[in-house]
Amino acid sequence: MDLSDLLIFSTVVREGGVTRAAERLHRVQSNVTTRIRQLEEDLSVGLFIREGKRLHLAPAGQVLLGYADRLLALADEARGAVHDARPRGTFRLGSMESTAAVRLPGLLTEYHRRHPRVVLELSTGNPQVLGSAILAGDLDAALVAEPIADTPFEKMFAFDEELVIVAPANHPPIGKKGKLPRTIIVFEHGCPHRKRLEDWYASRNEMPERVVELSSYHATLACVVAGMGISLIPKSVLTTFPERKRVSVHRPAGAASHAHTVLIWRRGAGSANIVALQEILRGRNSRARQNSANTSGSIIN
Repeated sequence: MDLSDLLIFSTVVREGGVTRAAERLHRVQSNVTTRIRQLEEDLSVGLFIREGKRLHLAPAGQVLLGYADRLLALADEARGAVHDARPRGTFRLGSMESTAAVRLPGLLTEYHRRHPRVVLELSTGNPQVLGSAILAGDLDAALVAEPIADTPFEKMFAFDEELVIVAPANHPPIGKKGKLPRTIIVFEHGCPHRKRLEDWYASRNEMPERVVELSSYHATLACVVAGMGISLIPKSVLTTFPERKRVSVHRPAGAASHAHTVLIWRRGAGSANIVALQEILRGRNSRARQNSANTSGSIIN
């Protein structure tokens, strides 16, 4: 049983017979008759009561007619959806923990306001996990910190994150002279900020003596406040931490000072839902650049 069988069956019922159905479908009568009999054989049930050349819908045919109409209508809807450029359906978005906590609330609120027909689903993880989920078909797109492989993905710039080293309050300057702190507090392997902090140590020919792994920035900051060690985090995360006055902020030089967050999706698998998110990101970045230019102008004056 396929959609063409159901269309022929439905047309025979609506047109009141094989002859008019064949004319409507631009088929020969024998073909219509054969397809109806094949459908009955497939279902192992008679769909019509035959009286000479006249056909009357059998009880089983009446049942099938309801399903046939619904399936044909759904098929038409599916065809329209495939060619409809408007966002719709489920949008499975991945994000790093810090991005989800600080950047996404406003971003997803605007997305939902613009496209209420889209059902948003959010998953968090490090770039390796999120990238693998996209390639496996479990996510449509993700917001991750660079570097990220170019070959399997398409990507666009989303945010520029200033990274800072956080230490307990009144901690002496870090990295100026003397040994670096012995303990670092980081996320699991795969976190790009952990990699930047470890590389920052290596660039000074040092390495931490102890590594504490956590899975929450608020837990990380709480441990920093308690004097357990230091961490490298996006500065924006501090805005969500109620005890931020109890940490000291230190700005590392070089590659550890900034990270670009990009929106990635599988190469060649762009969709209307992804395009809609791109448009919001472009608008926000344009406003941010304009605000920055206005601020710079006022300082110069």
